[in-house]
Amino acid sequence: MKSLSGLVMGLLLLLSAGAFAADETTPRKPNIIYILCDDLGYGDVKCLNPDCKIATPHVDALAKSGMTFTDAHSGSAVCTPTRYGVMTGRYAWRTKLQRGVLGGLSPSLIDPARMTVASLLKKEGYRTACVGKWHLGLDWIKQPGKQVNELNIESAQQVNNVDYSKPFGGGPLGAGFDEYFGISASLDMVPYTFLKNDRVAVLPTAEKTFPMMLGLLGGQTRKGPAAPDFEAADVLPALTKEAIAFINRQAPDAHAGKPFFLYLPLASPHTPIVPTSEWQGKSGLNPYADFVMQTDDAVGQLMRTLDEQKLAENTLVIFTSDNGCSPQANFGELKEKGHNPSYVFRGTKADIFEGGHRVPFIVRWPAQVPAGKTSDQLTCLTDFFATAAAVAGADVPANAAEDSVNMLPAITGKAHEPIREAVVHHSINGSFAIRRGNYKLEFCPGSGGWSEPKPGTKLAKELPEVQLYDLESDIGEQKNLHDAEPNVVRELTRLLNRYFTIGRSTPGVPQKNDVEIPLVGNP
Repeated sequence: MKSLSGLVMGLLLLLSAGAFAADETTPRKPNIIYILCDDLGYGDVKCLNPDCKIATPHVDALAKSGMTFTDAHSGSAVCTPTRYGVMTGRYAWRTKLQRGVLGGLSPSLIDPARMTVASLLKKEGYRTACVGKWHLGLDWIKQPGKQVNELNIESAQQVNNVDYSKPFGGGPLGAGFDEYFGISASLDMVPYTFLKNDRVAVLPTAEKTFPMMLGLLGGQTRKGPAAPDFEAADVLPALTKEAIAFINRQAPDAHAGKPFFLYLPLASPHTPIVPTSEWQGKSGLNPYADFVMQTDDAVGQLMRTLDEQKLAENTLVIFTSDNGCSPQANFGELKEKGHNPSYVFRGTKADIFEGGHRVPFIVRWPAQVPAGKTSDQLTCLTDFFATAAAVAGADVPANAAEDSVNMLPAITGKAHEPIREAVVHHSINGSFAIRRGNYKLEFCPGSGGWSEPKPGTKLAKELPEVQLYDLESDIGEQKNLHDAEPNVVRELTRLLNRYFTIGRSTPGVPQKNDVEIPLVGNP
């Protein structure tokens, strides 16, 4: 009996040891850091543009140790709709926001019942934090009898219509984040004060405006309420400091198996273009280029923090931009010095052309992503949702992430076929385009944005109603093939209209759009 008892005990010990070993070898969920720059052009990153005149050593190092996607696109050519897509995995044109962007006082765009990537990851045990520019609306308490624009930037008469002393609803905390520090919208929109969780950090009792670019005469941001000590140049350093502090706070838990998700939507290098004194003149080009260099340095500080905390190996880092570079960067001055923020692409921020929405996209995850690789997979920033769900081992409900594709096979180098059927593009004035393979069909006669031919101009009115480009042979979108390829025009028109009518662009149960989307072309 004694020997039998010992045998049983030994077997139990072996089994428990085996179970323990299995637990130890089970891959831990990675920490996730999503860095979303504001108006950073594809051509502003040296590893993407051989003619780039701006030094970006830290982003270049990120690419060297990870994977660079050369055909990545923001969900829109402007910021609010792109941010909606990042958070929800759904194109923003399915909502009531059909063109333009929100203001700093606009109400929440994300339906409180809608799952976000933050709420999904929180459910999977992640500590979630948003640090930076929100720009997806906040449910401010209005002054008695006062209102603000719902789907547009507030007018000068509306900037004091909010009771800034009261907590706001919605926002990052309402979208699944445990904590938040940042600013309500773009840095050139009121209120000029930091926000902490669900309230302003310092009451905006002063009134301020800031130069749109250092050294530029005449250009000023909107005048409005500001915290007395708030300065636009302090925002990037403050966001960087807070992001580093969050990583440091979460490091012990991360090592113990509780991962974190840090969404870091920077406010740079968007206007006001205000590099701090130590970065002014560093590029030898202009203040915009200086601001890009300072933004690159912020990325470097974050990566050093991951190294110091020994978290780099199992942290998925994504670096990208919300749209193309803004004309406020002064393209003329930069091009005279040999630098083009849009690289070889036509157009700028706001446009339906590639310069409006083709963005830098770099992924680093040493535990899973091969280093120093490049991918030409077609991808959209809406794909973050499904990808985050995949790395966390979570299921995506049928009524969530309708336009999100899992990038995990691509970022691990295991995808041998296109992961996406097509991508839908959207410009600031609400013009659509659809891209499948090498063909891109644009449903407007001009840029749909800020470049020539501008919407409504004489030149635009003289052009065909649609534009079809073969990006493989015509990356600059110069030769319109709409007459030469009627079958392609017809097929892509039908595909886009199908995406409209079934409420999604991925396989799954059809869903409803928030508003009716009129069909395009002649389906």
